[in-house]
Amino acid sequence: MTATQTYRYLASSALGDGSLALQTSGGPAPNPRFFRGFLTTPQAAAVGLLAVAEVARTRYHRPVSPASLDPVVTGSRDRLRFESFSGCCGVYARLDALPDGLDGDVVEHGTTNVDVNNPLREALSRVAGLDPLHLSVGPDDLTVSTLDGAVVEKKVPLPTRWLRGFAEVQVLAARFEPRAEIPAAEAAAFLRRLPTTADRSVLWVVPAGRTLRLTSRPVPGAVCLAGASRLVALRPMLRFARTLRVYGPTVTAGSAPLPSTWELDTGALRLSLTLSPEPYRGFSGEGAALTALAGDDVVDDADLISALLSWDPTVDVDRLAEQAGIDGDRVRGALAQLGTAGRVGYDVAEAAYFHRVMPYDAGRAERDNPRLVGARALLDAGAVEADGTAATVRSGDHVYRVRQLPDGGLTCTCPWWAKHRGQRGPCRHALATRMLLTDRVEVSA
Repeated sequence: MTATQTYRYLASSALGDGSLALQTSGGPAPNPRFFRGFLTTPQAAAVGLLAVAEVARTRYHRPVSPASLDPVVTGSRDRLRFESFSGCCGVYARLDALPDGLDGDVVEHGTTNVDVNNPLREALSRVAGLDPLHLSVGPDDLTVSTLDGAVVEKKVPLPTRWLRGFAEVQVLAARFEPRAEIPAAEAAAFLRRLPTTADRSVLWVVPAGRTLRLTSRPVPGAVCLAGASRLVALRPMLRFARTLRVYGPTVTAGSAPLPSTWELDTGALRLSLTLSPEPYRGFSGEGAALTALAGDDVVDDADLISALLSWDPTVDVDRLAEQAGIDGDRVRGALAQLGTAGRVGYDVAEAAYFHRVMPYDAGRAERDNPRLVGARALLDAGAVEADGTAATVRSGDHVYRVRQLPDGGLTCTCPWWAKHRGQRGPCRHALATRMLLTDRVEVSA
C-alpha cells in the first residue's frame, strides 16, 4: 500500500553533461530549490548516499527482489538529511550532511523523495577523491562531476509503511542515550567480525576499552544488536569515519530485544542505521506511538505545534511548550501525531527532533493504527469499567482484566499481551483503559 499524498514535480530529474538535476516537490513555496552548492567531502558523501539507497533497496528479512529506491531528502537551514527504510521496514538509514559538509546556500526549506536508480548509482560510485560533488536540490540541478550519461528520476508515491515507520522511529529513538563511542579503526575490526549474510540472531554489545564486546545476554549498559548482518551498509563508510557511536534505551538483566542506532561520524557527515528489535520486525508495526496518540487533545495540539514549527535544524520541545502554553508531554504527543504524516524525526546525535515538510492529515493516526480505532470503539461502547488503577474490558464475548504495573505500564489478560508482553505497544484494551483513566484524572483535576 502507498500513501495517497504524492509529490508533484515540475520536471524529471536527469544526469547529463556532468551534472545531475534533482527535482523537488514541496516546502514554503511550490517546487522550491532548497540547496545550491558543493559537498565538501564528495567521495564520502557519494558513499553515504549509496549506503542510504542500498538500505532502501534491501529486504533483510526473507530477502527477495530489490525494493523501493526512493530516499527522502530534507533541507533545513544548515544541513541536508537523506533518509530511507529497508524493504522490510526493519532498518532506518539516514545520512546527515552537516554544516561543515556543505559549501553553498540553503536558500529554501523542503522535503522530496529521490529516485536512486542504477545509472545514478553507477555515477555516484565513480566519484573519486578529487571530483567535486555539486548539489542544487530543486528545479535546476544537483551537479555531480562525472562523464555518465543522462538519468531520469522515476517518481513514485511514498510507501505508507514508511510514514508509519517515521512515526514509530522518532518515538523509539527519543528514548535512546549514547552507550558507546569507539575510534573508526576499532569499529572496522568489530564490524568485520559480524556476519554479512542474513541472520536472526539477537546479540548484545557492551563497551570494552576502545572496542566493543559481544555477549549473548542483556546486561546493564549493553546495547541490543539484532540481526548483526543488517549493519553491513556501514562498512563502505568506515574509511572516511572518525568514530562509531552506539545509542540505545536502558537495558536490564531481563530485557527483551530492543532497537538501537549505530552511527558513523566523519565530522562533515553522519551516517546512521537504526535497527528494529528483531530482524523480522518492521518499525511500521511497533506500536510505540500509540500511547502518545491516545490523548483527547492530541489532534488540536498537533495543529497548534504544526503552526509553530520553524526550520531550525532541531526542534526545541521546551521552546514549543512555552510558545504553545502546554506542557512538554503534550508537545511530545503532538509531535507523535505529526509523525504519523512523517513531519517529525528524531536525531539521536543532537538529542532533538527535526522537521520535514509533508502533508499533515489529522485522520492518518486513526487509519494507520487499528488498535487506536479499536480502543476508541471500546470507550464509545461503554465496554471499559475502571476500578482504581485497573479495569474490566468487555470485547465481544470475552472479558479481559487490565492492571497497572508499578512503573505505570499496563498488563492485560488478552492473547495479544500474552504473545508480545508489551513489546509491540499496548493492546487495544490497555490503550482504552489508559485513555479512560487519563480522562478521569483530568476531569477530577
